[in-house]
This record gives sequence, C-alpha cells and structure tokens, in this order.
Amino acid sequence: MILLSVVGLETFYGASQALFGVALEVQEGEVVALMGRNGMGKTTTIRSILGLERPRAGTIHFDGRQITGMRPHRIARLGIGLVPEGRRCFPNLTVLENLVAAARPGDWTVPRIVDLFPRLGERRGQYASTLSGGEQQMLAIGRALMTNPRLLILDEATEGLAPVIRQDIWAAIRTLKGRGQSILVVDKTLSELLPVADRCFVLEKGATVFSGSPAALTAELQDRYLGV
Repeated sequence: MILLSVVGLETFYGASQALFGVALEVQEGEVVALMGRNGMGKTTTIRSILGLERPRAGTIHFDGRQITGMRPHRIARLGIGLVPEGRRCFPNLTVLENLVAAARPGDWTVPRIVDLFPRLGERRGQYASTLSGGEQQMLAIGRALMTNPRLLILDEATEGLAPVIRQDIWAAIRTLKGRGQSILVVDKTLSELLPVADRCFVLEKGATVFSGSPAALTAELQDRYLGV
C-alpha cells in the first residue's frame, strides 16, 4: 500500500523556483532514502510535504488523502512525525518534558522510547540544553515517535554526530524498520543508509533524477549525483 505519494511537486521561494516536478513515494512499512548533494531540494521537499512551504504545482497524498497545501498542524495530526535538521529540542524542558510535550495515544510510550534509547532514561530529568548533540538527536527521534506517526521523516539523521553515536542512531533505525515503521530518511552516510533502505530517490537541481533499489544505484550514479 502506498502511504505517501508525491507527484510533480513544484515549490518556489519568492520568484526563485526550488523544486521542478519532484516525484517520490513511500510504501507502508518501507524505508525510503531521499538523497542528493547539498542544495538540491531535499529539505524543501520535506517542508513541502509537511505544509511548511506551499507548492505551486503537483500533488501530495498521504494514506490516500490529498494533503497538498494543508496546514502543517493538520498534516501532523494525520500521522507524519518529523525529526528536523538541527534537532530543535526544547532547550528549557527536561528530556521527559520534551517527550510528552507532543505525545499522542498509541504504542509509543516513554518506557518504549527509553528501551530504544537507554541514555534518555538515564537523563530524563536533565534539560535538553545540557545534552550532547547525539543525545539531542535521540531525544528528537523519541519526541517524534511519541506522536505515534504512521510515517517518520528524518532530515539529516546523523549529520555532525560522532561515529559511535551515528552507529546508535542507525541501530535504532534498523530496529524501527524491523517493527514495520514507515520511514523517509535524508542522510549522506551511504555506507549506512543504503543497507537499511528499501528504495532510493535522488534529487538533482530540484528534480528527481533517480528512483530505484539501492542495488540499482551504481557506483557511477553515486559519483554522478552524490559525489563531491
């Protein structure tokens, strides 16, 4: 079943066009990688899906319902959870307060989040501002999961994190995949991203230039679209 479908998406910032017909989809229970060099439209695509930017053309469907141009809070309530680039935890709230701030009823509870990220249990009374970058990323993921989303979107899932913390995040993503969580993930660490992804979509200059399995994303294509 197709959970998220994006077709012909065009988004502008003022007079400047950022997206030129982006197309992608996420099946129920699938992990999809959204890839591309910096500035190629990945975050704009995510912002358009979430209603943070209003597309001028194209359609976005979630769970069979058109959500193009819908207000962000309504889209979130339909079951899309975001882990934003830069984490953006509430600095003056504790770990526990961050987790429950936007919680919605469902299978994901504080004990399950602590089971996924034991460090958060150890630091549940600390303010988010006192956590390391990796711990804040764990908290951002936990906070999104506490909304019990149908689709989890991770924008730059491991950017700027120490290698050992990146491994913890990827282990959590693999665990979520094993539990059937639908995930759309943006990350540049191909060695970790490709093994966990079921499908890949690559953006170049605001357009989808590749869609297919990780195996079909050959070294030549990686060098052409993702190389430095």
